[in-house]
Amino acid sequence: MDVERGQYANSTYDDEHNDAGAEHEALLPTFNPNNHNNNNNEKAAIDPTPSKRFPTLTQPKFTILHLLVAFTVGISGCVLAQYVLCGPSCFGMKESTGTSGTDAFALANPDAGSTQIHAFPPPSPTNAFPSLFPTNVGYAGGTPTGAEPALIATAPQYPIHTGAAQLVKPETLGDKGNDKKKEKGDSWDLFKHWGNLAPWYSNERGTFGLDSGPGTPDTCRVTGLHFLHRHGARYPTAWASFGGPADFAGRLHKVADDWTTKGNLAFMNDWTYKLGEELLTPFGRQQLYDLGISMRLKYGFLLKNFTETNTIPVFRTESQDRMLHSALNFAIGFFGYPFEGQYQQSITIEADGFNNTLAPYDTCHNARHRPISDRGKWYVEQWANIYLNDTRERLQSQLEGYDLSVEDVYTMQQMCAYETVAIGYSKFCELFTQSEWEGFDYSLDLYFWYNSAFGSPVARVQGAGWVQEFIARLEHKPIAPHEHRFSTNSTLDDSEITFPLNQSLYVDATHEVVVLNILTALNLSSLAANGPLPYDHIPENQSFKVSQLAPFATNIQFQILECSSPSISSGEQVRIIVNDAPVPLTGIRGCPSQVDGLCPVDTFVRAQKEILEKTSWEWDCFGDYEDVVGVGEEWETVTGDAPRPKSDRRI
Repeated sequence: MDVERGQYANSTYDDEHNDAGAEHEALLPTFNPNNHNNNNNEKAAIDPTPSKRFPTLTQPKFTILHLLVAFTVGISGCVLAQYVLCGPSCFGMKESTGTSGTDAFALANPDAGSTQIHAFPPPSPTNAFPSLFPTNVGYAGGTPTGAEPALIATAPQYPIHTGAAQLVKPETLGDKGNDKKKEKGDSWDLFKHWGNLAPWYSNERGTFGLDSGPGTPDTCRVTGLHFLHRHGARYPTAWASFGGPADFAGRLHKVADDWTTKGNLAFMNDWTYKLGEELLTPFGRQQLYDLGISMRLKYGFLLKNFTETNTIPVFRTESQDRMLHSALNFAIGFFGYPFEGQYQQSITIEADGFNNTLAPYDTCHNARHRPISDRGKWYVEQWANIYLNDTRERLQSQLEGYDLSVEDVYTMQQMCAYETVAIGYSKFCELFTQSEWEGFDYSLDLYFWYNSAFGSPVARVQGAGWVQEFIARLEHKPIAPHEHRFSTNSTLDDSEITFPLNQSLYVDATHEVVVLNILTALNLSSLAANGPLPYDHIPENQSFKVSQLAPFATNIQFQILECSSPSISSGEQVRIIVNDAPVPLTGIRGCPSQVDGLCPVDTFVRAQKEILEKTSWEWDCFGDYEDVVGVGEEWETVTGDAPRPKSDRRI
């Protein structure tokens, strides 16, 4: 299982758990197609001069008739021998098997599974003369600007994001074809069944139980937006709890001389590993650029408030490479290039020992202690052995010399998603049926439910710091010194320069695990309605689906509104929209059951403060409750809280 780097990297585990670099090591050896010494070919010495001359023949010893007779006899002998060996079938036309590849086993290329790295740009290009290619030569022409867009308020319809037009889906799925196509029709979308590896898309109206869309409700107007988003599509992380594409590729390459494939797996004979590690992919960069444009079109009018106060926005992200570049690509989409002077980017340090609400695991010990934080692995293993058991046998029949494990097969599904968002298409996608892809999607629901959301004992406490900052922004008041008890960074949050409190627009970038931590900490209990999640079947009418909540570039709009309808209480309202679908706030004390998901801001704030008062950073992050949590179903939670100490006293 591939998780965000920050959750486990650079941590001080016990030796038996300290394998964070295993997948990184599997990236080697690297295959360079330009290196002609890959197979250690030895040069053969060739002497162009014959060592001796043959004597000249003055007369032929055979006539043309002799040669024709010998040729005819030879052909007849070959045909007779072939007939004796394999019968009449040797001379019939073979029918197509309907599989991609060949029915005969073929040896794998010695480079199969090796890693390819194409470094660009070159470190010292010989034709680089920056002084001859200035970015500003003057003569820009007229540059009068227009009014800011306000699509969220003016358009009759809200634009729907359908996913990823640039990525290519497989034409067929699985050895048996589209096994559910007749049942589900053409609307079934593979890209929506990759859990946290899915490209973000607009959730359908009613996804979370509200018959309402993301547009501004009648009689209301948007006065502010708090925007939280995940980074875009990336390469696999350095560490994987279950699966791990680089490890799998390394295992294949290590024994490439021993295995052969046929049928649907024939492509693996020449397959090489083309994925990097941790960084944004080109598609991931585009996701954030497009998201920035989308938000400017919807909420550009909020920038007028900055003009009126003679200020510019402050957006936040972390120092990790993909986090920083996600934020910068978002900014290019939102502000355009160049964006200097239009906003300020706060880059918080993501590393051990630094308080950071966008990476809270760096200071929460139990969030890095796997018996507590990695509960989901057990559930994924149980479920994978159920839904992939027959799949493993089917694929094993097309592979000799390498024994596939269920984890290997699971990794092939990961490979499909990662290769698609990195290089645009993957042959691995064709290997699995729709049912198997639904099983994969559910495996990620299990993993993140028990590791990062309502089923995790360290979910709420990790999201509490960001909720505390959200309250400060809503109240326009700094966090009191004695209230810095979660992952907040007092150095940054106590300054209105680095943590302003009166903006009409806030943008924070984080990881999917933190997005789920925050949704849990906010007590959006409707998302946990059918928990705990079982590991032996997929429940109907799931309320918690990671592909809907935390795909690549997932985004949450916290709209602040003022409404004039008599049916809505006076004062500011807040509502939460996850990937374009509003979420009910009825799990928050005092929030009404309202058709558009509105809740008075003062009611919302009061309830959140009550929840924070009951949350203990000291116990949840540093308490010794590993034995209570145990393994699997020994202990459960649906609120994201740790088990309370027996004395019910916080340490």
